[in-house]
Amino acid sequence: MSLQLAPVRCDDKRDEQHHKSAWFQFIKSVATFKGDLTSLTAPPFLLAPQSIVEYSTYWAEHPSLLVSPAKEKSAERRALKVLQWFLSTLKHQHASKDENGKRKKMKPLNPFLGEIFLGKWQDNAGTTHLVTEQVSHHPPATAFKIWNDTHGVKLEGHVAPKAYFSSTINIERKGYSILHIDKYNEDYCITMPKVHVEGLVTFQIAPELSGVSYIRSSSGYTSRINYSSKGWVKGKSNSFTATLYADQNESDPLYVLEGQWNDSYIIKDGKGKVLDTVDLASLQRTPLHVAPIESQHPLESRRAWQYVVDAINANDVFAVGHEKSKIENAQRALRKQEKDAGETWSRRYFTRAERDPVAEKLSVSKAGAAEGQDTMIWKFDDEKYKRTIEYQQSGLKSPTHSRFDSGIGIIEIETVG
Repeated sequence: MSLQLAPVRCDDKRDEQHHKSAWFQFIKSVATFKGDLTSLTAPPFLLAPQSIVEYSTYWAEHPSLLVSPAKEKSAERRALKVLQWFLSTLKHQHASKDENGKRKKMKPLNPFLGEIFLGKWQDNAGTTHLVTEQVSHHPPATAFKIWNDTHGVKLEGHVAPKAYFSSTINIERKGYSILHIDKYNEDYCITMPKVHVEGLVTFQIAPELSGVSYIRSSSGYTSRINYSSKGWVKGKSNSFTATLYADQNESDPLYVLEGQWNDSYIIKDGKGKVLDTVDLASLQRTPLHVAPIESQHPLESRRAWQYVVDAINANDVFAVGHEKSKIENAQRALRKQEKDAGETWSRRYFTRAERDPVAEKLSVSKAGAAEGQDTMIWKFDDEKYKRTIEYQQSGLKSPTHSRFDSGIGIIEIETVG
């Protein structure tokens, strides 16, 4: 006789109290942990039904805004368009609630080494492509490329988050992105703000941006964005002030944008005259097209995590832990296999670089390295991408190392005849 395990679901008041108790135990362990918090395992009820590799989609939710600078003749106005596009990427990436007003689970799944996410947007801007790959696991780093051939715009970058506890949970996102516009042979180096978590005590968890980020162009314009949150007496949550100025002339801004990155903001010229008001909530997001799970490569995120995501959506905490452990154990076995064979994982679309001359040139720091740059630089490898596409079209298996399918385990060694 077999024993059937009933799903352990979380949908009543007792579970809510249990969650709060588990949450405070988790926070207690976080507060005493000395290393990078990204290595800690979060309670299952905190897990979001998506992997961090999907976060690169936020860069191009509005393809028309991404490509709009390519249509602008003035370098000054292009810099403004780039700043406005960047601000449009923040709302849904950091929102604590979804479009229906339901509170989101805030802890995304930690990607495994080699995890990929592929998709495309199709609208009046043409086709915009996305390739994302988890290029490092310890420390974690995600690399991505987004491009639109119709308008000659491409965005390439890598993010290496590091989380630590100091009064609250803080996340630094090292790395940077380079936006390139073919028509003007123009580059923009973009860094990301820090994130901290508010509402730890009240269990109303919400991310808040802080610090400063920059967008610097090869045409001689820089945007500095300062982020602030609600204080004890005044101020509003999710606030920012951005100044766009010609290099070497920061004290005389050309434009000032201020408001809330999750709501609306105003644009003023350097003399303080209001030029426009932008309602971010009214922006329509273009749907991302992703291949059906059954057609995806085993390394693609939604296929690999499908059973974990199903369990998260069903509020089945037992199944979440069970399915998640399958993937984690398979990865440990694969790493051991590689170590014993004296091999390292071959990245599918990206290659590590020693330096990035574009980022060094556009750095806002005096040290010569891009602000927020970490010690690992990952660049999209066009030859790898073309070779992978050719293999797919000819029906050959792709040239990668061992792979696993949905946490079941290592299933085969891929070879190219």
